[in-house]
Amino acid sequence: MNQESSHHSCCHSHQSSAVKKSHPFIQFSGEWTCPMHPEIIQKTPGTCPKCGMALEPKGVALEEDTQELDDMKRRLYIALLFGVPLFLLTMGSMFLDPSWKTFLSGPWKPYLELALASPVVLYCAWPFFVRAWQSILNFSPNMFTLIAMGVGAAYFYSLFAVLWPEIFPENFKNHSGEMSLYFESAAVIIALILLGQVLEIRARSQTNTALKSLLELAPNTAIKILADGTQQEVSLEDLQVGDHLLIRPGEKIPVDGFVLKGESYVDESMISGEASPVEKKVGDSLVGATLNQAGALTMEAKKVGAETLLAQMIHLVAEAGRSRAPIQRLADKVANYFVPAVVLVALISFGLWAIFGPAPRLAYALVNAIAVLIIACPCALGLATPLSIMVATGQAAKQGVLFRNAEAIEKLRQVDTLVLDKTGTLTQGKPQVVSLLPLEAYSQESLVKVAASLEQNSEHPLAKAILQKAQEQNYTLKAIENFKSHSGKGIQAFCEGQEYYLGNRLFMSELKVETQRLEAQVADLSQKGQTLVYLAKGQELMGAIGIADPIKEGAASLIKELHQEKLKIIMLTGDQKTTAEYVAKQLGIDEVMAEVLPQEKQEKIKELQKQGAIVAMAGDGINDAPALAQAEIGIAMGTGTDIAIESSHVTLIKGDIRGIARARRISHATVTNIKQNLFFAFFYNLLGVPIAAGALYPLFGVLLSPMIAAAAMSFSSVSVISNALRLKKKI
Repeated sequence: MNQESSHHSCCHSHQSSAVKKSHPFIQFSGEWTCPMHPEIIQKTPGTCPKCGMALEPKGVALEEDTQELDDMKRRLYIALLFGVPLFLLTMGSMFLDPSWKTFLSGPWKPYLELALASPVVLYCAWPFFVRAWQSILNFSPNMFTLIAMGVGAAYFYSLFAVLWPEIFPENFKNHSGEMSLYFESAAVIIALILLGQVLEIRARSQTNTALKSLLELAPNTAIKILADGTQQEVSLEDLQVGDHLLIRPGEKIPVDGFVLKGESYVDESMISGEASPVEKKVGDSLVGATLNQAGALTMEAKKVGAETLLAQMIHLVAEAGRSRAPIQRLADKVANYFVPAVVLVALISFGLWAIFGPAPRLAYALVNAIAVLIIACPCALGLATPLSIMVATGQAAKQGVLFRNAEAIEKLRQVDTLVLDKTGTLTQGKPQVVSLLPLEAYSQESLVKVAASLEQNSEHPLAKAILQKAQEQNYTLKAIENFKSHSGKGIQAFCEGQEYYLGNRLFMSELKVETQRLEAQVADLSQKGQTLVYLAKGQELMGAIGIADPIKEGAASLIKELHQEKLKIIMLTGDQKTTAEYVAKQLGIDEVMAEVLPQEKQEKIKELQKQGAIVAMAGDGINDAPALAQAEIGIAMGTGTDIAIESSHVTLIKGDIRGIARARRISHATVTNIKQNLFFAFFYNLLGVPIAAGALYPLFGVLLSPMIAAAAMSFSSVSVISNALRLKKKI
C-alpha cells in the first residue's frame, strides 16, 4: 500500500542530508517508510498517516539523521523555559510563605499563566496537533489524536475561563466562586511528552546499531595494482570487476574476489559468527570487509559495490527489520479499536464525574477525562514488535544468520521437525574421490579420464570431485558431444564416437547395464559412507568411482542440541541408501529418506506436513528449492559469497550448520521479548486507564493528575524500547 501525503509537520518537510550521501555498498531508494507500518511508503519525508511517527529513509543511512531529534529537543527546552515558571507560579503557594502566597494570588495571575502556557501549547506542541489532524483526515486515530484532545481541552478550557468566564455554569466554579485553570497541566504534559519523544527517538536509533555497524565494517579505500605494476590508493566507488588489489596484513579486504597470490589467515567472523581465522591460498574466495591477519595477499575483484556479500547482507537485514511478524496482528487489531474506545471511556468518565462527583463536578469531570486521554496513548503498543524485530535481525546478521522477514523469526521457534539435505548441509559439500573400481578390461586412468571428460562442464559436487582427481593426475580431458543430463540419475554423452553413461545405480538399472560384478565391493564401500558413481560404455560397465564427502564440523553437536529441544531430525537425500544411513548413524539422525529425486523432495515435505509436522528444511537452496519453499521454514546454506535466498526464509552465511541452533535461539529470544513488550503495553493500559478515570477515588480518595498521566505514558514507551534493546545482550 503506497500512501502519498502532502501533509508534513514543519520539522519533517525537508529531505535528510544524511540519506543523500552515497556509499559503494548501498543505494538510497528515494523512499521513506514508517518503522511501525512498513506498508506506508512515500517519495518525500514526513509523518506516518497511521501512527504519526516520523518516516525514516527506506534502507540504511550512512549517518544518523538527527533533524527530528534536534527539533524535539529544541521544543523541549522551550517548553521547560516557559513551563517551569508556570508550574512554580501555580503550585508555589503550596510551599511558599504567606507573603508570597498573597502576591501569587493577584488578579494578574491568570493572564500570566496564559502568557506562559501559550508558547508551549501553540509552538512546542504544534507537531502533535498537525499529526492529530492528519490522523482525522486519514480516519486513523492514534496517540497524537489523544494528546491533542487532552492538551487542547485543558488549554482552551482555561483560555475561555480567563477571557470569558461568564459563559461557564456554576458547576465549573470552586468554593471561592472562581474558575479552576489547567494551563500548568497542559504545559507540563507537553514537556513530559516531548521528553518521552526525545528518549524514544534516541533509543529507537539504537535498534539499528548492528545494521550500521555492518556498514562501517567496509574500508573506505583499496590499494589497486595498475597494469605497470605500480600501486595506487583508490576509493571503493572506483573499483571494477577484474581489478587487482593488494591487501596488506592487518587491512580489511575491500570487495569480494579470490586470491591471486600469497597465503594468509583471514578473520571472517563478521559473516560467519566464528572467531577462528580461515586459511586462504591461491584460488580461495575472499569476502569484502573481512580482516586479513597474517600475510600479504593479491586478489582479483569479482563482485563490487552493491553486488558484494556485505551489501546483500545489509539489504536483507534492512528489509527484514521493516517486515511485520504475525504476532503484530494482535496489536494492530487492538490499536484499530483502542483510540475510539479510550475516547468513549473518557466521555463516560466525564459523564459520571459530572453527575456524581464532588463540587466543582464539571471541573473534576474535565480533569479525569483529560487524564484518561493522556495516559492511554497507544505508542508503546505499536512499538512492541517492530523494535524487537529490528534489533534481532541486525544482531542475527552479525552471527551469520539472515532472516528474510519477521514471520520467519516467529515461525522458526514453532518447528518440531527438521529435514536436512546431506551433501553441502551435513557434509562439507566438497567430495573427494577415495576409491576406484575399474573392471578387468579397463585401467584406473581410463576410468577417471572418461568420467572427468563427461563431467567437465558440470557444477555438481560429485563432478567436481572427479575433475579434481583428473587434475591431480594431470590427465588430458577429451572433447564430448550430445551431452544430456538426467536429473537425479546421471549424464550421457558421446566421446570419440562412443556413447558413455555416468550415474547412480538407478540410472544403470534403467539402462539395463549389469552392475552385479561390483556388488560386493560397492556394498562394502557404501557401508563406509562412500557414494558410488558407475561408468558404462554403451551397455558395458567399465567400473565405479567411490566418492566421500566429509561430515561438517559441528554437525554432531547440532543434532544433539536439537534433540534436547525435542526436534525430530530427518535426512532427505538423493544419495544411495547405504551411504545416507552411514552418515545418519554417525550423527544420530532419527530417520533417513534416501535415493529421493529432486522433484520428489517437495512431496516428502508435504507428506510430513499432512502428518501434522511443522517442518524446517535445510538445503543448498538450488536443487532443494521446491522443498525449501514448501517447508514452513526453508533454511539455505550460503556458501562463500553466494547467498541462495530465493526459496529460503533463513540463510546461513558460509553454510555453517551450527547457525540452525543459533537461529532457533534468536527466534525464541525475540518472540519472548515481543510478548514481554506486548504485556507491558497491555497491562499498563489496563491498569492506567481505570485509575485515570478515578476508579480509586471512592475507596482511597486518590485521583491521577494529567501531569502524572503524561509522565506514565512516556515511561511506558521508554520501558518497551529499553526491553527491546535488551535483546542485544541476549542474542
